[in-house]
Amino acid sequence: MAFARTCSVALVGVEGVVVEVQADLEPGVAAFTLVGLPDKSLTESKDRVRAAVVNSGAAWPQKKLTVGLSPASVPKSGSGFDLAVAAAVLGAAERIDPRVLADIVMIGELGLDGRVRPVRGVLPAVLAAADAGYEQVVVPECAAAEASLVPGASVLGVRSLRQLIAILADEPVPDEEQDEQGRPDPLLAGLRVPGTGAATGIHSAGTAHDHGHDLADVVGQTSARTAVEVAAAGGHHLFLEGPPGAGKTMLAERLPAILPRLGRQESLEVTAVHSVAGLLPPGKPLIDVAPYCAPHHSATMQALVGGGQGIARPGAVSLSHRGVLFLDETPEFNSQALDALRQPLEAGHVVIARSAGVVRFPAKFLMVLAANPCPCGRFSQRDDLCECPPSVIRRYQARLSGPLLDRVDLRVEVDRITRTELTAVGARGESTATVADRVRAARERAVERLAGTPWCTNSEVPGRELRGRWYAVPGAMDEAERNLERGVLTARGLDRVLRVAWTVADLVGHDRPDATDVALALQLRTGVPRGVPMAIGALT
Repeated sequence: MAFARTCSVALVGVEGVVVEVQADLEPGVAAFTLVGLPDKSLTESKDRVRAAVVNSGAAWPQKKLTVGLSPASVPKSGSGFDLAVAAAVLGAAERIDPRVLADIVMIGELGLDGRVRPVRGVLPAVLAAADAGYEQVVVPECAAAEASLVPGASVLGVRSLRQLIAILADEPVPDEEQDEQGRPDPLLAGLRVPGTGAATGIHSAGTAHDHGHDLADVVGQTSARTAVEVAAAGGHHLFLEGPPGAGKTMLAERLPAILPRLGRQESLEVTAVHSVAGLLPPGKPLIDVAPYCAPHHSATMQALVGGGQGIARPGAVSLSHRGVLFLDETPEFNSQALDALRQPLEAGHVVIARSAGVVRFPAKFLMVLAANPCPCGRFSQRDDLCECPPSVIRRYQARLSGPLLDRVDLRVEVDRITRTELTAVGARGESTATVADRVRAARERAVERLAGTPWCTNSEVPGRELRGRWYAVPGAMDEAERNLERGVLTARGLDRVLRVAWTVADLVGHDRPDATDVALALQLRTGVPRGVPMAIGALT
């Protein structure tokens, strides 16, 4: 029987489905039929596979050829099925033993000369194959390091179809010429396609600490520095409001460096999203530090939360998963795009519904908003430099909806830097390394306290659990509860004050939040002075 089958993986977002690739040869007029809901790029694989097989020295079967992708009800897209289709065809033609192919998962695109090219999403595809019980995986040679991150998977990296045929047929493996040193690898060209997320403002995704951005470079801004530290320690969202040039962007850019390194599972989640988007740093298959994403204020809703034509692509909220999403000039963003952030802020993931299917991307990020107080940026309670009419100021500030701001734990006014602060000699704040050590210790205290629960940071703990299991010192929440009665805080806001108070307690080493910790949390939440020191070091 001229029949063979092998496997590949169809990706839907960052989730994969193992697809059986079947090839059947029958007597008749030579033809090549591909069935199983393929898209345009997959339909074109017929010509790529035929040319690759012939240029690899194998004979193309001159019979009626039917290739089926099962399950047929799952939409398939992309060129990653080329290698599996070619192997199945060669198995049906008895060039390769069909029994060898049955339990192998193959992922890769074929060039017309038979070279195996990488595709986006290798890591989530191999993860799906391993979850389905497959142990042997064949991927492009340049993607072997990424695929090897999956525990329990036996990965074979091949550079050409000719090599794969020789390995599976137990023949001498031919040597393939390496590209000239110093020249860009043409095999990697297709991984970075314009318009697929490469311009979303991602920085420092592959470096543990950017020594050019130290927290000690920020002049003054004690309250804002404390808010950044608390945000990093507890995973709390942050809103910085102040005039241009006060240091809002500087603080946001230095936030990822004080976040702890990602754990193994977190690294795999982040790497999977960046692999699907084609944004993995060259030579670094595993991202183990918090990503930083700063989209421009002209970004559309699809660029922020994901989407686009055809199969949905991850947006900025997913590319900043387990990291920082910085929205500079937040009032300039489209209001509908900003309100679309509410669901991922609460759920930790984003669900995109399209006619082709429903895609779910992870989106557990730390959001930092930055805004000017008015269009000219000079409005302040302390001086009258602003010339904007009150109605214009109200309309500008109203661009940030109340429900969105209610999900932000920390709201800090960044003051204008004075001449004395800017020209002072030797008056530098704490360095990134010092603050990062304190943040790491606070995270460890929280993880130890939350052991046995599905939560790792204070910002994730539901309010009912905080009030029932992890409550503050008796009487410490009295002032916050009075703010609730006066309407200064909502019920959600009261829970968030308690979460922030726990983070402050973790930073200063308290077993439970006391009145001082709650007062600092209230000041960071409402902006109203409570008579407590704003520097964490002053509370220890």
